[in-house]
Amino acid sequence: MSIFDKIQHAIFGDKGLLGTGIGATKASPAAPAAAPAPIPGVARAPAPAGISPAPATPVIPAAAPAAPVDVEAVLTAKAAAAGKPSNWRTSIVDLMTLLGLDSSRQNRTELAHELGYTGSTEDSAAMNIWLHRQVMTKLAQNGGVVPPALRD
Repeated sequence: MSIFDKIQHAIFGDKGLLGTGIGATKASPAAPAAAPAPIPGVARAPAPAGISPAPATPVIPAAAPAAPVDVEAVLTAKAAAAGKPSNWRTSIVDLMTLLGLDSSRQNRTELAHELGYTGSTEDSAAMNIWLHRQVMTKLAQNGGVVPPALRD
């Protein structure tokens, strides 16, 4: 599981968001299709020996969209439950720590590569600012409700 996937899972949980299929149910196969009604006055040709009609293709209904997750509310609740100060609104280190993830420079550099960071990873301040914005933007793109102030 990628670091961003771990972030998503820590916030969204098992709500079936992000195309994970978590919580999805399997569709039951559809009933076999009935033969078409005969047309009066037209003879039906028999099927060649040894060939049976193709089985009906099961129809899988589309899953109902999952309710959006209020990312800010989830993180605010986690911060309150942690009972210690956290600057998760602007700090990728605090955000990852709040979610119980390893916030080491190595993991942040790996996350930067996952998300397509093209700047220097030696400039950790610039990378961290970019990472926080990108993580919040990606969460919003994947079903999270993220206020613009957390994405800008």
